Amino acid sequence: MVGGPERPGRLERLLHWIARNFELLLAVLGAVTVGVMDLFGDALGDDATAAATVLVLGAIAAGSLRQRARADHLADAVDGIQRAFEDMEMVRSLTGSEIGAELRTARERCNSWDFKGGTGTYLRAVTLPECVNRARGNRSNLTFTIEVVDPADGGACAAYASFRRSYAPTENSSDPETWTPERTSKESYATVLAAGWHLQRLPGMTVHLYLSSTAPTLRFDVSPSRLIITQDDRAQPGLLVTKNHPLYRYYSVELQQSRNQARKIELSQARALDADPTADQARAFFESVGLPLPTSYADGSVREIVDKALRAENPYPV
Repeated sequence: MVGGPERPGRLERLLHWIARNFELLLAVLGAVTVGVMDLFGDALGDDATAAATVLVLGAIAAGSLRQRARADHLADAVDGIQRAFEDMEMVRSLTGSEIGAELRTARERCNSWDFKGGTGTYLRAVTLPECVNRARGNRSNLTFTIEVVDPADGGACAAYASFRRSYAPTENSSDPETWTPERTSKESYATVLAAGWHLQRLPGMTVHLYLSSTAPTLRFDVSPSRLIITQDDRAQPGLLVTKNHPLYRYYSVELQQSRNQARKIELSQARALDADPTADQARAFFESVGLPLPTSYADGSVREIVDKALRAENPYPV
């Protein structure tokens, strides 16, 4: 019969114990030696007593160094664990209501916001109004950088509509309207109008607006404190990246590169818009920024764009 591993004998265990506690034994032995010498100091002399004292102090110092090395090793391990937890907090997955909560946190005390996505419905419904109202209340400056699908690019609008239709409706979906190229175009026109409308009503606000000829599959919301990446399907998880993580910088460079390849719209010289713009005012606004509405759009279609711009419903209510 094969037995388990043999237990070490008494002598072997004793030798292991002595090896682990050598400095302690040496210090105790030296202390005893010093005590004996103190009793017979006249016979042994001062030199022998001093030598034994040095031996005791050396043993104590050696033991202290070993304990310090163990403590440093433990401290390094604790630091490593702490850094691992910090990294987990700097980049983590978001699901369900966590996405809305992190977006709310991102909007707090922010003086700038970068967005890249499809047509910017959530941007119009929540992000722009809340950030503008907070900046107005604080009398602070605010900068928005926005990139959405070019509403005048039929190919890009068709590609984005096809992408949105590829998602099967989920139980979290509150959007009964089908995504078509025309709807995509109107939604993007609405974001342009919303950006210009808010710009005209907040002194100290700057808006950089870009129109892309490609259909994105992700949304990027960037505040000074964090980057939040989400998908158009709310059932899919999002991603949170805090500003101290390298990914925050990497994606910032990526977004800038995307804007360099997009069409920029100048809003600073846009025609004025009333609190509730008329169809004619909306048409004049788009003409003034070099993005004329299609001639096929009747007043009803233009009013639809105005409603989407200024009265957009939150597509992701809590």
